[in-house]
Amino acid sequence: MGLIGRCIVGFTCFMGCCFPACSNNIDAVWHSAPHTSLESEKVNNWLHHGLEKTTLVLGKLEQPTVPVYIHAIEYANEPVPWGEISRGNIDSITLHVNTKASLWALKEDWTLYHELAHLYHPLLAYRDMWLAEGLATYLQNGVMLRSGIISSEEFVQRISAGLARGERATRTFTGTLSSVSENMWRLKAYQRVYWSGVAFFIEAELKLQEEGVKHSLVGLIARYQMCCRKNASAGKKGSALHFLRQLDNLAGSKILEPLYHAYGIRRNFPDITKQQVHLAALYYLPLKK
Repeated sequence: MGLIGRCIVGFTCFMGCCFPACSNNIDAVWHSAPHTSLESEKVNNWLHHGLEKTTLVLGKLEQPTVPVYIHAIEYANEPVPWGEISRGNIDSITLHVNTKASLWALKEDWTLYHELAHLYHPLLAYRDMWLAEGLATYLQNGVMLRSGIISSEEFVQRISAGLARGERATRTFTGTLSSVSENMWRLKAYQRVYWSGVAFFIEAELKLQEEGVKHSLVGLIARYQMCCRKNASAGKKGSALHFLRQLDNLAGSKILEPLYHAYGIRRNFPDITKQQVHLAALYYLPLKK
């Protein structure tokens, strides 16, 4: 166990407004002792990098420390085969990590960015898993693009391919999005649930700008950490509607709440064009030095 990722001060800027960004602290807790000190150093380096990149894009997390429980595995087809969030007084992350993977392979893996993104929203009810997973999936790709881990072309390709999988899955897993989301694990309807949520946030991102809102989605998420995240009930399921209303209030708009109601009763998959994905990518391009 060790604390890494001491506060690295920078600024994350959205539409002319800047917020202090800090990697907080990250507490790596090994389920079993690492085989070598080099393995421990490699994992710590990776966690530090992931948290730093995420906070530089999304803003400082409300909770000062992120506990990460590491389950070391020696053989796997990917660097991080599994990750999940545990909610409580302090939210934590559990990661199953292939300790033979290189540091660069770990940094290129999406799982850590995805789980960290979940820390920026409160725990939501099962019927709203599409919102939670959609936000984390959308933001993970945004963080990876802004950080130079993927290119804008890769961002568009990954998002477009995911949306296509979601559309195919919608033909299999019929019913309203909220009902399928509530039964996602039993049905194994992950593709419809996750990618419907991504479609929601792409549509929301573009609507915010169409209506002249000065903050992008990540700007609103950063402001939410500063004003409202702490008041979300720790470890208890919250209201997606309340979460989105708070973002709407920060935006000075009424965009997210009506869009949420429309998506919850959808039986078809949203029509998001590749051009819209290209436009969404513009908000996450690496900042010019």
